[in-house]
Amino acid sequence: MSGIIIKPRARIFHGHEWVYGAEVQKMFGDPQPGDVITLKDFKDRGLGSAIFNPKSQIVARRFSRHREELSQDFFARRLRRALAWRSALPELDIRLCRMVWSESDGLPGVILDRYGDHFVLQTLTLAMDMRKELLVAALVEVFAPLSVIERNDSPSRLAEGMEQVTGVLHGSAPEAFRLTTRDGLTFLIDLMDGQKTGIYLDQLDNYSLVARHAAGKQVLDCFSNQGGFALACAKAGATHVTAIDASESAMAAAKANAEAMGVADRMEFVVGNVFDYLKTSEAAGSRWDLIVLDPPSFSRSKKTVGDALRGYKEIHLRALKLLGSGGLLATYCCSHHVSTGEFTDVILDAAVDAKKTLRRREIHAQRADHPVLPSIPESEYLRGYLYELMAAF
Repeated sequence: MSGIIIKPRARIFHGHEWVYGAEVQKMFGDPQPGDVITLKDFKDRGLGSAIFNPKSQIVARRFSRHREELSQDFFARRLRRALAWRSALPELDIRLCRMVWSESDGLPGVILDRYGDHFVLQTLTLAMDMRKELLVAALVEVFAPLSVIERNDSPSRLAEGMEQVTGVLHGSAPEAFRLTTRDGLTFLIDLMDGQKTGIYLDQLDNYSLVARHAAGKQVLDCFSNQGGFALACAKAGATHVTAIDASESAMAAAKANAEAMGVADRMEFVVGNVFDYLKTSEAAGSRWDLIVLDPPSFSRSKKTVGDALRGYKEIHLRALKLLGSGGLLATYCCSHHVSTGEFTDVILDAAVDAKKTLRRREIHAQRADHPVLPSIPESEYLRGYLYELMAAF
């Protein structure tokens, strides 16, 4: 088997599973893009098996500490392990969850989301994409799904030298359907054309955590998408909820979801730019008791972190000026390029500029079906906080 020898002090010697081009000391054999290769250290000791792609900055991603091939049997074993791990979490609905989360389930670049008997697959690394048929065969063996939908329209595929594509890999695509969560939230799921793979599964638990504080409050849900936080707050007894998103189709879906849940009479849906809306609301003297900030990733690379931090600071500054005394701010960052320290520093800077004092009440994270490997910080990408604006006495 072909492979690479890795330089001393590379991150893989500290528990990470990735090898960057600058960390390669030497190649042996003739590894081709998408091949399974052997990893060795600088003393010629084996480090396991990895997938190889010289077109990517991450030239190798280890998937096993042993000699392995990417066979249907291998995929089936990894899928069964992922299912067993999630089945052991009593708080998780395994029929509505992320079933495979890339390296965190030993399948680098593979995302698998489950919506009942329908599965949505993303193969974001070249080697996994080249073995889609084997992966789908293993998926059918383990889960017997009605359909497997390919949503390989993620921009991250471009970094691996792959095209963006969507389609049906098994069965037939279902019509858009309504799905109700354990907490009673209703969402319209469009597996072929909907946001991401259908809905934001990583935030489902956080909808409920925020909604616990919504009863009797005026709520503003910014970057609302299909209305997850807004719907949960309305269901929990908020007196009025305003949801805003730049996407007209997302707001239409949010309104339809609210009507299906019977809470639309206490909700308002605004199509617009959140930055402009917050600025206009400040000028108008508007006030809310609870504000949710759940923007899309402002940074998809290290190069844009500075711009992202400026964006985060602006929305926090404006949101803090719209909170009444004792009001609550739930805020989230979904970019692993922005560190926890950078995100919290931005919130603190905004509070200082707004002349407000914040007290942290809760720490939120991605749902348990998106498990974190401490050795791979990139696997922990979603962080959130609930702050209280301290009242002045």
